[in-house]
Amino acid sequence: MKISILGLASSGKKTLFSLLTQRSVPEGLKPDEPIEGCAMIKDEKVDVIAKFVQPAKITYAENRFVLCPDVNSDSNSRGWLDPARKCDLTCVLVREFYDENVYHPAGVVDAERDRQYMEAEILLADLELVEKRLDRLGKEKRAGQTPMQILEEKTLRKCTEALENEKRLSELGLETHELDTVRSLGLLSLKPILWVRNVDEKSLGENTSKDVPVSCKIEREIMEIANAAERTEYLAELGVNASGIDRVNKAAYDALGLMSFYTMGKDEVRAWTIRKGSTAPIAAGKVHSDMERGFIRVEIIKYDDLVTYGSETAIKQHGKTLLKGKDYIIEDGDICSFLFNV
Repeated sequence: MKISILGLASSGKKTLFSLLTQRSVPEGLKPDEPIEGCAMIKDEKVDVIAKFVQPAKITYAENRFVLCPDVNSDSNSRGWLDPARKCDLTCVLVREFYDENVYHPAGVVDAERDRQYMEAEILLADLELVEKRLDRLGKEKRAGQTPMQILEEKTLRKCTEALENEKRLSELGLETHELDTVRSLGLLSLKPILWVRNVDEKSLGENTSKDVPVSCKIEREIMEIANAAERTEYLAELGVNASGIDRVNKAAYDALGLMSFYTMGKDEVRAWTIRKGSTAPIAAGKVHSDMERGFIRVEIIKYDDLVTYGSETAIKQHGKTLLKGKDYIIEDGDICSFLFNV
């Protein structure tokens, strides 16, 4: 799964990318060149499981972020959006902080204006792609249309109407067979979107259902605090219980419909990524393809039971270990051990 980061110049998107991935943006990067990096998802469950098991290695789940090129408002082309089309989630950073020393391309900070501009650019870019594809279909149907082309054209016309009315395609309620005809276009407004506000310190504690506030300036300061207790105390003083970077990372994970299950042993405690609603064999396949192919059953320990009883042995003694088959839907906090035969 990949997450694109978009934003206007001076929004702080390069800083956000670096804070998330711990990867600096190369100075010689070409204007139209995207870069990628992985961001570790802080997970308290992994830390707690590790305290009980004391493994040689701890592995967290990760998000993969793609920093897109700067918005080029002087060009008729919207090529700066192309890398985002190959991603699964669009993360848009909007500037809401005030600093007279940091230039804003519009001359004045207005987060809602910038938000509307970015949304309009996404919709217009999709409309251009849809119209281009419709033109091509028009030429192709001179030789007759296949049933798939007829369905594609009908779907594209639905998309055109929605986009012209400034409506995201994700709100259109397209059926799976309709989505299949336009999936290859990489339409951005079909993808989930995460809005992030780069705010001043005083606005850090604010939160809404539609966005995530983060202060890139404060996040840099947090990164410099080596002591975990001091970091927690500093965050509390700011009125938040987790760093903005952790909240953005977790929000992206949730927006993608993802969750973690866990495996534990003396060698490693690890969080594995699956889609919510995945069955046990699919989860097994994340560990190894042979486990999915030869799946027999899964032994489940619930995270809360591990916290309550303190060890795998005690959990078994209290009859809390669960044995589940192929139809079992993995739940949040499941610690899994797979039995398979190939």
